Amino acid sequence: MNGAQSLVRTLVGCGVDVCFMNPGTSEMHFVATLDAVPEMKSVLTLFEGVATGAADGYGRMAGTPAATLLHLGPGLANGLANLHNARRARTPLINIVGDHATYHKKFDALLESDIEGVARNVSPTFVRWGSAPETVGADAADAFGAAVSWGAGGVVAAPRPPPRPQPLDVPRVSAVADVLRSGEPAALLLGNGALGVAGLMAASRVATTVGAKLLCETFPARVARGAGIPDIERLAYLGEMAMAQLEGVRHLVLVDAKAPVSFFAYPERPSWLVPDGCEVHVLAAPGDDAVSALESLAEEVGARPDAARLAVGARPELPTGELTVRAVATAVGAMLPEGAIVSDEGNTSGLFSSPMLAGCPPHDWLFLTGGAIGQGLPVAVGAATACPDRPVISLQADGSSLYTLQSWWTMARHDLDVTTVLFNNHSYAILNMELQRVGTEGAGSRAREMLDLSHPDIDFASLARGMGLTAWRSKTADEFSEHLAAAMATPGPTLVEAILPQPRRNRRD
Repeated sequence: MNGAQSLVRTLVGCGVDVCFMNPGTSEMHFVATLDAVPEMKSVLTLFEGVATGAADGYGRMAGTPAATLLHLGPGLANGLANLHNARRARTPLINIVGDHATYHKKFDALLESDIEGVARNVSPTFVRWGSAPETVGADAADAFGAAVSWGAGGVVAAPRPPPRPQPLDVPRVSAVADVLRSGEPAALLLGNGALGVAGLMAASRVATTVGAKLLCETFPARVARGAGIPDIERLAYLGEMAMAQLEGVRHLVLVDAKAPVSFFAYPERPSWLVPDGCEVHVLAAPGDDAVSALESLAEEVGARPDAARLAVGARPELPTGELTVRAVATAVGAMLPEGAIVSDEGNTSGLFSSPMLAGCPPHDWLFLTGGAIGQGLPVAVGAATACPDRPVISLQADGSSLYTLQSWWTMARHDLDVTTVLFNNHSYAILNMELQRVGTEGAGSRAREMLDLSHPDIDFASLARGMGLTAWRSKTADEFSEHLAAAMATPGPTLVEAILPQPRRNRRD
C-alpha cells in the first residue's frame, strides 16, 4: 500500500467519501487509487474554485466533510476565494493539496511555492505537511490530509472522534433570561448553528414571549425557511439599514453569531453597528450547542411550547408583462418545489427573492457566506451531490457567475438536478452602488465602463448549452414563467436566463 492508498482509505474510513477535484501530476497516485477504492466518489471540476465551492455546499447540506484534491500552490490559490467562504461558514471540509516529491523540492521547479503559507489564510489552525507515506493516513485522520502520495509503506489510520459541542452554560442562560425579562428593548441575533428548524422554533418562542426582535446574520451558511417554520429577518447588508433595524435596542443577544459590523469602510459612517448604549450578551459562542441554549432560554423565560410565530403558507401569483427582478422572484416563489435547496448569489438582483419565498413549502436557503463572489454555482453542485433527491435552485448574478461557470459542465457530467436562474442585467450592479457610497470623486464614463458587462453582451444560455445544459432565454415575465416551469420539469441541470433592464448609468443612448 502506498501513501495515496492509505490516504484515500483513511478518508473513507472517516466517512469522507466524496472528493471534488481538479488534479495535476502530483496527484496522479491519488487518482489511480480511485479504482481500488470505489467507495470514494470522485467529482471532476474544470476549475479549483468550483471544487472548493462544491465541497462547501456539500458540507453545508450533508453536515459531514467532503474532500478536495488540488494541484500544488497555484491550484490551492485558485480555490482560495471559496475556501474563504467555507471558513466563514464553518463548513467541515478536507483539502488535499499535492506537492512535489520530497527529493524534488530542493530544485525549485517551476511550480514550487509556499503551500503552507497560502493554506494558512483559510486554515489558520491546522495545516499538515505529510513527508512520509506511513504517516499520511494519520494526517488525514487528523482532519486535513497533506499530499505526499509517493512510495510504499502507507498505513490506514483509525477515525478520530469529531469535536463535541461545549456543554450548556447554565449561568449564562440564566443571565440572558434576566436581561430579556427586564423589559428593556432587546434583540436576538442568530448565526449558523441556530438557524435550523429547532433553533428557529426555540428562538421564536423566546422572542414572542419577551417581545424581542428576532434577526439573523446577513449571510448565514444555511437557513431553514418556508410555511410552518418561523420566518427570520436578516440583518441588512447596508450599514445604515442595519443600524435602523437595531435602533433603540439596549440588549443584543448573540447566538452563534458575531456582533454586526459594516462590510466596508464608508466616509462619515460607523463600522461598528451596535447602537450606542446597547449591551452585547453572548448566549452561545461558535462551538457551543446553540439549539440547546435557545431551548433552555425558552424554558427560563416561560415560553409556551406553541409560542413560536410560524410563516403562513402562501404563494405569489405568476407575473406578467415586463421582466424585472421582482417578477423573477415572484415566478420562483410561485413554483418553488417542496424540499428545495436555494443557493443564493443573486446579489442586488436577488434582494426580492428571499422575502417572496417566505411562505413557500419548506426549503433550505444557502447564502453567500464570506462575501467572496463565485460561490453560488459551485455550492449548488455540492448541495445537489449531498442531497440527490432534492431539487436545487441556483439564483445567480451575471457577473459573479463568470467566476465559476465551469460548474455547469460538472452539473451536466453528473446529471445534477440544478436549475440556474441567471439575472442578466449586463452589469456589476452592486459595484455601481458602492461607487457612490465610498465617497469617490470624479467618477465618470471611464469608471462606469469598468462596471459594465455589455459591449459585447454575454449570451449565458448559449454558454450553458455548450456545457451540456438545457437552457432558455427569457425577455418577458410571461416567457420567464413558461421557461422556469419547463426547466423544473426537465431532468438534469437547466438554465433560465432572465434578460433584465440595464441600470440607467450603463446605457449608451
